Amino acid sequence: MKATRRLAVLLILALSAVAGSASAHGGRVGVYYGIGPYWGPWGYPPPWYYQPQVVVVPAPIPPVYIEQREAPAEPATQQYWHYCRSAKGYYPYVKECPDGWQKVLPQPER
Repeated sequence: MKATRRLAVLLILALSAVAGSASAHGGRVGVYYGIGPYWGPWGYPPPWYYQPQVVVVPAPIPPVYIEQREAPAEPATQQYWHYCRSAKGYYPYVKECPDGWQKVLPQPER
């Protein structure tokens, strides 16, 4: 194990010396020493696609309409004339009626 470690250190030093001399001539040399899984000829793992984030928006509260009924139209109060048979006249011309008043629908003048 010690021999493998020493060999790795010597290899790194040798490559860095070569890289230093190559940079003097304007070229670039990269040294990558990695420990990890082998990803095939591409050198990189396949791209990771994130699942789309699920956004839940609650439905808006529907508007509430309160329908108000129109007030029922009060029946037209009919105006009656009050007739007294014994006095043969209408109220207010006849003030008292001993037999009782009789309700009569108004009659237009002729």
